[in-house]
Parts: sequence; structure tokens; C-alpha cells
Amino acid sequence: MGRPSKLSDAQWEALKARLAKGEKAADLAREFKVSKAAISVRVSKRIETVKSVASQMVATEEALRALPIAEQLLAVSLADDLRSISTHLAGAGKFGAATAHRLAGIVHDQVLKVDDAQPEKSMPALTRISALTKMANEASVIGLNLLNANKDLAKLAHDDAPIAPVKIVIDVEDASLPEPEAQ
Repeated sequence: MGRPSKLSDAQWEALKARLAKGEKAADLAREFKVSKAAISVRVSKRIETVKSVASQMVATEEALRALPIAEQLLAVSLADDLRSISTHLAGAGKFGAATAHRLAGIVHDQVLKVDDAQPEKSMPALTRISALTKMANEASVIGLNLLNANKDLAKLAHDDAPIAPVKIVIDVEDASLPEPEAQ
């Protein structure tokens, strides 16, 4: 484990905010009496991620403003729908995981009733166990898919590595404007 930081969490947050606003790391290192390398390790990667996300947000807002009003409304409505879908899928994953957990508990209780010496005498119980296990596995699918889809992002967030920016390209043609004449 590394040595404790010279700065409190509040000081690091203040330093991050000032770095995000454009102050130089070298100047802040002198002021806070830490090395520039310490700032780079602790802050710079996260600041670059924040700046990248902020740039994407500005680009998105500019692209939205470039659309005709009716299409702006459609785009905002679609974004709201996508957020809602994400929220509902996350909820479905949560409830599916809870259902899988409960069914697995029931299966566990049923397995304890199986006669290990003569399992063939427990065929009706084993059939129920099999069906419950299949149901538990099916209930966990949405949650597992969401976890798999996000595992790379979670690893990046855990490692404090910057998340690669997503380039958004929107080609907008306003039908209300006349076509330029060929010369």
C-alpha cells in the first residue's frame, strides 16, 4: 500500500477543480507542496476524462441546436426514452437477480431433502430442483447481460483510466433551405 497523501480529500477536490478550470499542474504542485507526478497520478487522468465528457456534452448540445426545432424535440424525446429503457432494464436486472437468488435458496432447501444414498428414490424432488434451477438461471439473464456489457467500463472506472471519448457525428440537412445552385 502506498504512503498516505499529504493532502486531505477536500484539498484534492479543490486541486482537481482548479486543474479542470485550466490552472497548470506545476503551479498547483508548488502551491500545495506535492509533486507534479503525484498530481498526475491522482488527478490528471480523471480531469482528462471529465474534460472529454464535457466536450462531448458541448458537441451534443451544438448538434442538437443545429437540428430544426421539430427534430430537436424528437431527439430529446428519443434520449428520454433511451434513459427510461436503461432504467427499466437495470430494474429488471435487479429484480431478476433477486428472483434468481430466492429460487436458488428454494433449490438449496430441496437439495437437502434428497437421499444421497438412493437419489433415484428422490426423482420427483430432483425434477422440481431441475425446473427451479432452470427458472433461476433464466431470471438472472438480464442482470448477467448488463454486467457483461458494463464490465469493461467498470474496470476502466476502477483503474482510473480515462474512458475513450465517443465521437458523435450528425449530418443535418434542413429541407427548408434551398439547394445551392451549381456554378
